[in-house]
Amino acid sequence: MIGPCSLLSVYCFFLSFQDGRLTFYPGNQTVDLPFINFMKRHGTVFLDAYTNSPICCPSRAAMWSGLFTHLTESWNNFKGLDPDYVTWMDLMERHGYRTQKYGKLDYTSGHHSVSNRVEAWTRDVDFLLRQEGRPMVNLTGDRKHVRVMEADWRNTDKAVNWLKEEAINLTEPFVLYLGLNLPHPYPSPYAGENFGSSTFLTSPYWLEKVTYEAIKIPKWSSLSEMHPVDYYSSYTKNCTGEFTEQEVRNIRAFYYAMCAETDAMLGEIISALRDTGLLKRTVVVFTADHGELAMEHRQFYKMSMYEGSSHVPLLVMGPGVKEQQQIPNVVSLVDIYPTMLDIARIPVPQNLSGYSLIPLLRGKAENEPSPRGPRPSWVLSEFHGCNVNSSTYMLRMGKWKYITYSDGRSVLPQLFDLSADPDELTNVAMKFPAVVHSLDKTLHSVVNYSKVSSSVQEYNKRQFISWKQSLGQNYSNVIANLRWHQDWLKEPKKYEDAIDKWLSQSK
Repeated sequence: MIGPCSLLSVYCFFLSFQDGRLTFYPGNQTVDLPFINFMKRHGTVFLDAYTNSPICCPSRAAMWSGLFTHLTESWNNFKGLDPDYVTWMDLMERHGYRTQKYGKLDYTSGHHSVSNRVEAWTRDVDFLLRQEGRPMVNLTGDRKHVRVMEADWRNTDKAVNWLKEEAINLTEPFVLYLGLNLPHPYPSPYAGENFGSSTFLTSPYWLEKVTYEAIKIPKWSSLSEMHPVDYYSSYTKNCTGEFTEQEVRNIRAFYYAMCAETDAMLGEIISALRDTGLLKRTVVVFTADHGELAMEHRQFYKMSMYEGSSHVPLLVMGPGVKEQQQIPNVVSLVDIYPTMLDIARIPVPQNLSGYSLIPLLRGKAENEPSPRGPRPSWVLSEFHGCNVNSSTYMLRMGKWKYITYSDGRSVLPQLFDLSADPDELTNVAMKFPAVVHSLDKTLHSVVNYSKVSSSVQEYNKRQFISWKQSLGQNYSNVIANLRWHQDWLKEPKKYEDAIDKWLSQSK
């Protein structure tokens, strides 16, 4: 086990939109994150941790269930786990742990906006509509304005108070979860009430934590040279227009500043654990549902397999965790479930997609065989939601990242050598057909992705038809005024006809 004879408590700090590359060099040169650095000094950082689906609800469904997305069938932000699904936290509670959750959960079905789900259902329709406001920045307050994201600070305060008033008096071990919305971009009301969240907002206090000269301006392909799926994503995210270098630098700087504010909330928790004497018997886990592109590949937000979107932070510290350790093994969020059960000494189900991180955390990965066999040398991520017009599958293995789409034939695959091309600017799939064949064979051994893609297409059409029928005569008005309203209202008949054509097509 990871610690001494008595059971350890666990604190899990779960974010939205944190780029994992900010937790190690050279990404950590752009912004001051003292409490992430504290965790690195006193614990372990994973250098290649990935989301299993780069969007909120499907990613969190994978983390809470320990299962890949094609197994949870969490296809988009509207479809997650059933409310009564037994998570790792539920199992820990059944085995004597006191449990407490604060903040953002977002892993069950039925949430997020109507726009969000309709955009996902209609991704195969032959039209292009902007679904987001143009990304922008907004500076608020002054150099004394610390609490910008007030809702997250309130939840942090609740977690701190629970540690100081409840946890300190417990005789049983606890597991405390805090989910933050930061560093998620804020809503953009200037673009209309139905537009999404495209505003990077912070205060001068946090912006001063950013080293502007260390900010890397990403290289972009021309619009005509973009992969067709990337072009669709960039267009629907309202990123195909002109952006000055200063605009891009500011978006990235404000995003990093939002990460700095998040780090301060982590600091509040670490300080509370230390002040109460609980830190020495608590395992602290810091991770996120996905990253943020911050204008890399001419996109912001997530929904992409590029590193900015799919690479997440994962740091762990506590009793039995090796200090100042950097782990290069590829891991993913489905590994959280078996790891938590291992900490609590609960038998780990054999049907999980993930593998316990405990051997890696102890620094003894090669010496301790798992009952399930060795940890795979790859990780899987998949995406089936909005802003991407094809089901997407990513396999990360060694230096390679392989991305394939739909049935594997109708859309060109991508292959990146991350050791030679960390910015993922050169698709070498045509240059290394043997590598593509080998990685695709491995991917097929994990998931029949053409079958899954077909199932998602059928699901999307069923859901849309049901939604349309529920609206009756209001359908035309409702669909015209979703997040894409600024484009739709210019040619409403054209877009309704495109949907009708899609609905009339057989599989």
